[in-house]
Amino acid sequence: MAPDFTLTTFDNRQVSLKELRGKVVVLNFWASWCLPCRSEAAYLEQTWRKYKDRGVVFIGVDYVDTEPNALAYLKEFDITYFNGPDLGTRISQAYGIKGVPETFYIAKNGELRGIKIGPLEAPELDEKIEELLAEGEK
Repeated sequence: MAPDFTLTTFDNRQVSLKELRGKVVVLNFWASWCLPCRSEAAYLEQTWRKYKDRGVVFIGVDYVDTEPNALAYLKEFDITYFNGPDLGTRISQAYGIKGVPETFYIAKNGELRGIKIGPLEAPELDEKIEELLAEGEK
């Protein structure tokens, strides 16, 4: 099972993994200072917009960053999915990340179904989401 966490977003909303059961979750660890993160940012946002009405939730976890830089990054890439700071690196420690970017795929039942270390490139995110959405629909 994917480790549970609650994230307070930059716009002061609470998002809890446990409350997202029944949805496919894409959990992305990033930082404004991370160059490979910049290369995947537009693809993440574009894919979120494509799937947000299909039971998919994206969560961005900002890793070891400053809030002004993180907010500037989110604005620069027009990122609209949940994003918040990993205070005390609790979430990244629970997931054992080695660096950023890292993306974790969480199935509707809360199971961890894959990890991508390094920047995402089309169409890998779409393919993984389609695979997870198809589970239980047979």
